[in-house]
Amino acid sequence: MSLHKGTDTARTIAVNPFFGEADPVAGRTTAPPKHKLPDGPMSPHAAYQIVHDELMLDGNSRLNLATFVTTWMEPQAGVLMAECADKNMIDKDEYPRTAELERRCVSILADLWNAPDPSAAVGCSTTGSSEACMLAGMALKRRWMRRTPGYPATARPNLVMGANVQVCWEKFCAFWEVEARLAPMDGDRLHLDADAALALCDENTIGVVAVLGSTFDGSYEPVAEICAALDAYEKRTGTHIPVHVDGASGGMIAPFLDEDLVWDFRLPRVASINTSGHKYGLVYPGVGWALWRDAEALPEELVFRVNYLGGDMPTFALNFSRPGAQVVAQYYNFLRLGKEGFRAVQQASRDVAMSLSARIAELDDFRLVTEGDQLPVFAFTTAPGVENFDVFDVSRRLREHGWLVPAYTYPADRQDLAVLRVVIRNGFSEDLADLLMDDLTRLLPELRRQPHPLNRSESVATAFHH
Repeated sequence: MSLHKGTDTARTIAVNPFFGEADPVAGRTTAPPKHKLPDGPMSPHAAYQIVHDELMLDGNSRLNLATFVTTWMEPQAGVLMAECADKNMIDKDEYPRTAELERRCVSILADLWNAPDPSAAVGCSTTGSSEACMLAGMALKRRWMRRTPGYPATARPNLVMGANVQVCWEKFCAFWEVEARLAPMDGDRLHLDADAALALCDENTIGVVAVLGSTFDGSYEPVAEICAALDAYEKRTGTHIPVHVDGASGGMIAPFLDEDLVWDFRLPRVASINTSGHKYGLVYPGVGWALWRDAEALPEELVFRVNYLGGDMPTFALNFSRPGAQVVAQYYNFLRLGKEGFRAVQQASRDVAMSLSARIAELDDFRLVTEGDQLPVFAFTTAPGVENFDVFDVSRRLREHGWLVPAYTYPADRQDLAVLRVVIRNGFSEDLADLLMDDLTRLLPELRRQPHPLNRSESVATAFHH
């Protein structure tokens, strides 16, 4: 989470006279401070309106093409979430039906991801993929510790992944004292492949992270090829290196749109998979999932069995209390859509992504990096010879029209490549794509007339990790 500092600014909030319960003159006397508790209460109407008005300055989430996170759900799902907002997910004994819905979701995902025996798969809900990745990393490290008698005196664990991984993996390595071995980009290879992974592996590698859907451009990493390379490595050296698939987005796309792609528990080397229910699982923010192919893949010593409120509760989590609303909403989506419904929703997003990327490719000003044919996500950059503006200028100008389209550079060794990325989610229709194209083509003549790209702070030209 973000870290914030306090402030000494002693400013008050101006209150509209109409905010009062009944008397507009009396209501006017209420001017609470912003950065410390007011001395007394105010009416609920006034408190609501003050907060509501300030939030109007946030961007429109439906026009946010930077985020992978769900920004629209059906009204019925919203009602269910409101009904469950007060239920503490961790109180399994107090809320047994909510716990049962969580268990069913794990079973559904185990079946969807082709676990050899879905009933033997182990999994849990989390607050999102970041927590799920932390849990998966902890299991990888503990399994490595078991087979490394010299640890910690003579061996230091490492985790192999591409430099394009989400920042939570670098956090895991920093928090749990694991060396992060990041394979840099190389020419047109913009994510991890088998050769790059193998070059970084040794007897102290706790695992390899393969990303099914890079956040930089939506491309799938070749999970099966990485596993095959590690199979050959184990045959040659005797060193077993498991694979974790970060399916934060692709874990809910590939099963429906790329059924012939082998990336999941069909590969014996895949020990664990995570996904974000609040991305292409179509749930509002606050839910992720972590699954292990069987109990052996999740060391028992990491599982706590707590006598909590009179019940025996096995838990494996970094967070404790949290609402059950998002888990209930996930089960609602599974029940509501089924396989064919999910396939229709995800195909619609991919169709919009590919249609929009094709239209952008027709403009002489831009060149596609990806097309949106894997995740419904694509990246594009300025075409060779375009010197009047850059992707940061385009992002800034689109923001003036309400569109949030991130511009960023790739990580090492392709920091020379700066792109714009568009994430298509459920609810972003062809009509909205038409509006985006209208605004993009409308602002291009002005950008072309610029003498050069506008100056920008170096802090802006950094990799976008969301």
